[in-house]
Amino acid sequence: MASEAVKKILSAESEADRLNAEARKKAEEIINSAEQQAVVDIQKKLAEAKAEAEKIRKSNNSRIAEYTENAEKEYAGILENIRMDSEKNADKAVDAVISSFFS
Repeated sequence: MASEAVKKILSAESEADRLNAEARKKAEEIINSAEQQAVVDIQKKLAEAKAEAEKIRKSNNSRIAEYTENAEKEYAGILENIRMDSEKNADKAVDAVISSFFS
């Protein structure tokens, strides 16, 4: 009777060890799966962030090009007016110098 009880105890301990080993294995599988999924999720989010950053960069470059073009157009007229005024002033200065020598 005692040996039967010992056998049952040993059998129960063996079964508990087996169940614990299965539980540890299952826990490791769950953790590994979660880690792998996290890596995939992180890579996906990084790719999305890079795509969004590139989209923003292109939009900014487009706006910068448009602003530059508009500024060049706006200031080209101003610079042309300044150039014309400076030519007139240079002509007046030359005329004044010539007049001062011949008067």
